[in-house]
Amino acid sequence: MVQSAKPTANTWCPGCGDFGVLAAAKKAILDLKIPPHEAVLVGGIGCSGGIHNFIDINGVHALHGRLLAQAIGLKLANPQLTVIAAGGDGDGYAIGMGHFMHAFKKNASILYIVMNNETYGLTKGQASPTSRLGFEGNIEVPFDAILTALSIPSGAFVARTFSGDPKTMTAVLSEALQFNRDHRGYAFVEDLSPCVTYNDTFKEWREKIVNIEKLPGYDPTDRSAVFRLCSETMRAGKIPVGVMHRPPKPTDESSNPLELKLLPDNIGPARADIGLEHNLAAYRTLLASAG
Repeated sequence: MVQSAKPTANTWCPGCGDFGVLAAAKKAILDLKIPPHEAVLVGGIGCSGGIHNFIDINGVHALHGRLLAQAIGLKLANPQLTVIAAGGDGDGYAIGMGHFMHAFKKNASILYIVMNNETYGLTKGQASPTSRLGFEGNIEVPFDAILTALSIPSGAFVARTFSGDPKTMTAVLSEALQFNRDHRGYAFVEDLSPCVTYNDTFKEWREKIVNIEKLPGYDPTDRSAVFRLCSETMRAGKIPVGVMHRPPKPTDESSNPLELKLLPDNIGPARADIGLEHNLAAYRTLLASAG
């Protein structure tokens, strides 16, 4: 469902961390002077997935776990749009895990924000893929999206923010959106967004977060180095935040290892021209290599 009506009344619990994401997203869009009609926000399922109802831009309410597929489809249909996908850890890292992994490979110039509160807040506080051991009887080691993102070879922008620090979050979202608008590819930002009703971690996370950008050896162009810093920080019982991967310039969403000719305003392999005329030599090479 696509909406163009005015924002509706907010339904989040007072104090919800998602308010910080909403405020930072609005500020980033305003700072970059993105016209409302040129932006679209795809919301997922769950409390956070309603975010598109509370902001005066185009909105899409996606299927459970499928917001990335729908967001990429929007970008393919109109590459000039600024496309933001926003959902929760349950939506993105459970039923949506397949799309989460492949989005890094597709390298579409969209921004994906995951509001991670380590619980299924809308359905009354069950354990989610990121819940710590023991939470509501959870016996599974929590999934870490940042380590996963850093382990996938890609030219994506990767960062983690905290709803308790809206100023930094706004700066990160502004950088991520500009990265998209420069056609440099996919941007992923995980926000630590506490659920004040079922898993209020504001105080705990505020005490545990460590700005990885201030650690010795930090180099956002080196995914391996940042992966090591994140792992060491986590082993020390802390939570790394900051820009984890900032690809060096020039990077381009049009990268294609087969060197197939790409359409104007392409967004990576999904918009490659696979016709015979432009790609005959590449196809002959592929056929020859297949024996």
